[in-house]
Amino acid sequence: MVKVDLNCDLGESFGSYKMGNDEKVLPLITSANVACGFHAGDENVMAETVKQAKANGISIGAHPGFPDLKGFGRRNLDMSRDEIYNMIIYQVGALKAFCDIYDVSLNHVKPHGALYQMGARDRDIARTIAQAVYAIDSNIYLVGLSNSLLLEEAQKVGLPTASEVFADRRYERDGQLVSRKKSGALIEDTTEAIHQVIRMVTEGKVTAITGEDINISADTICVHGDGAHALEFVKQIREKLSEVNVDIVKIGG
Repeated sequence: MVKVDLNCDLGESFGSYKMGNDEKVLPLITSANVACGFHAGDENVMAETVKQAKANGISIGAHPGFPDLKGFGRRNLDMSRDEIYNMIIYQVGALKAFCDIYDVSLNHVKPHGALYQMGARDRDIARTIAQAVYAIDSNIYLVGLSNSLLLEEAQKVGLPTASEVFADRRYERDGQLVSRKKSGALIEDTTEAIHQVIRMVTEGKVTAITGEDINISADTICVHGDGAHALEFVKQIREKLSEVNVDIVKIGG
């Protein structure tokens, strides 16, 4: 049977600012990527998210990003490799400490936003991210864009990896995600998004924005838990995957 994980970026509230529907989406997914305080989240939100994820039996991952609260970590920052390395250590280490005190494992790391995209395209940045994660724990899965340099460099240093695909994003012909700045980058039609997910998981194919099919590997699907219809969308993805005999499991499960 084909297996796939459903992951969601969570813990993105900050102080008095509420973001997302964490409590409602947690029972519907198998892995949570928890913001680590740089692009979103804070120490209190991190602690509460870890507790809720554990209570729901959800696999926990760190979601480190650039120190850019105003830009939500989606703006490229010009940082040295040493700065990126230490930034990853700092954020993942913080979340791992919360996991340790709540007696739950840190299963994976998924970079956020601009850091994720830069790691997918830039070999030096990809290697730096992989080396930082490996230094913390060589058994942690590194989640990255399918067929990206981030996964390639992670495998070189000896980390287990998970290839990620996106339910509601369109792809370039080279396998990169279409920039959010471009028109049509997001798939807003639920039926189209679910069709794309099913093809990626069962056929290993996705139609690029240019029209041709490209190969893609899907170990984990990123779904978003915010927005007016997001929860219903996640429920439909689960139902449709079950209908085509896809088993929904945690990363590494």
